[in-house]
Amino acid sequence: MQSQKSFSQQSFGTLFLVPTPIGNLNDMTQRSIQTLQTVDLIAAEDTRHTAHLLTQFSITTKQISFHEHNKVTRIPELIARLKQGENIAQVSDAGMPSISDPGHELVKAAISEDIAVVPIPGASAGITALIASGLAPQPFTFYGFLQRKQKDQVAELEKLAKHTETIIFYESPHRLSNTLANLAKALGNERPVVLARELTKRYEEFLRGTAGELATWADQNEIRGEFVVIVGGASERETTVADDPLALLSPIEAVDALVDDGMKATAAVKQIAKTRGLDRQTLYLAYQAK
Repeated sequence: MQSQKSFSQQSFGTLFLVPTPIGNLNDMTQRSIQTLQTVDLIAAEDTRHTAHLLTQFSITTKQISFHEHNKVTRIPELIARLKQGENIAQVSDAGMPSISDPGHELVKAAISEDIAVVPIPGASAGITALIASGLAPQPFTFYGFLQRKQKDQVAELEKLAKHTETIIFYESPHRLSNTLANLAKALGNERPVVLARELTKRYEEFLRGTAGELATWADQNEIRGEFVVIVGGASERETTVADDPLALLSPIEAVDALVDDGMKATAAVKQIAKTRGLDRQTLYLAYQAK
């Protein structure tokens, strides 16, 4: 078991994980502003993007870039500076660090070196969309971005089809139409879906409907803005059918279906009797008498 020391009780610096607004700059918290003002360094996903935020709040702290393409070389440098006693704030372009953004590997490296990691609460697009979606807010699975390749994305969605909890995805505008079409195919046209667009911004919008309806909408309209896709969980009926395609048939109809597929009647009766918890002889006699 590992216990993290309070950052005030150790000689190392502290890694602060600071959320930034997902659109509306007024969502920046006072604690986040104070942290960015007082740390020695800000590790930013895009220093040019973060510069606009810092200017807005008169923050003059020095920045250093930290993103997916330089993390291998940057993490040792940041860890060394933390061990020398510097306090560092890590920010992404929007929302919480590590959530579909850089940060996780740096957090792991800091923890392995007994460097304190202090998270600051704040904006998160997924949770913001979830609570206004109208779909069940818990339990939920945050999935983030799906695979980009068609085959890989369909395989992912098919694995998620039986999940009964609400699922949260992120998607870019140029991939939304294809993703919704795949979602409707894998999860069914009637699965409830909510699209949240441009959250906290001037043109914030929620679109609610079925997977089929929203796939059609996306195919027929110009798509703009970043999207959160909230998908309702599978119903009991959907999970039952996914586990047993014959579940909605009567025992006799289920035996007929297996026989039509080429199975011998005795074997079909045995299988259905076993899966339904029925007496095999009684089912066989009923099947012969139909």
